[in-house]
Amino acid sequence: MREIADLEELVELSGDDLLCRWAAQGLDGRSRGWATDDGAGIAIATPALATKDRIAVHGSLAGAASLLPLVMAEVGDSFRPFGERRLIRGLSDMVELDDARGLRVAGEFGWMDRADPLDDEVSDAHWLHPEDDAAIDELIAAGNPDSYAKPGDSAVERWAGIRDDHDRLIAVAALAWSAPDIGFIAGVTVHPDVRGNGLSERVCRLIAGESLRERGAVGLMVDEPNPAAVRTYRKLGFDYRELAAAELA
Repeated sequence: MREIADLEELVELSGDDLLCRWAAQGLDGRSRGWATDDGAGIAIATPALATKDRIAVHGSLAGAASLLPLVMAEVGDSFRPFGERRLIRGLSDMVELDDARGLRVAGEFGWMDRADPLDDEVSDAHWLHPEDDAAIDELIAAGNPDSYAKPGDSAVERWAGIRDDHDRLIAVAALAWSAPDIGFIAGVTVHPDVRGNGLSERVCRLIAGESLRERGAVGLMVDEPNPAAVRTYRKLGFDYRELAAAELA
């Protein structure tokens, strides 16, 4: 294998894949990328990406299968491979590490992204401030206690929110773990009392609009099965891809 020199090379090797661009985090020192000698497989290892040490894999099954054991030996057991679902399922059947351990599928979820400007950026959401952290914490505890994004996390750049007529915070989303060329939406939370009113779409529209203007692309991960969330993000013009993650068996 060979190490990928810079983001431009990664973009070319991946066919400008937005998931790979997000995982690379600009290849500015926060991550490292490798490719097979023929470029058929690539892998990007990034620590603490959306709270987990991750290896994004891309390319042919044969290329990724030859590359992944070498990369895992380089970065260590804490890193979990993730990528297109069919690729991860194939790798879990094929890959065996030097110590005879294999991989198994650990979870399946979705990736959604967009690289075209929004037709309509108008939203009643607004950007929140550090003095809102306690209210954000309270809302997340009530509506999304498993959220990766939390107030005060250094990976969170900004929070967007919506308040009701009584000035109660009822919906939030975070711009977090973003790459220089792709924003990432996390921590989408709506208070259980007001779900079903389109608040998720409205609060994400603010973040998506800014990310597309300033970075050129925006993405997020969605749990599976969660058809309501997928429908919400499709309203924003996001495309959906099936992903999976693997772990050591």
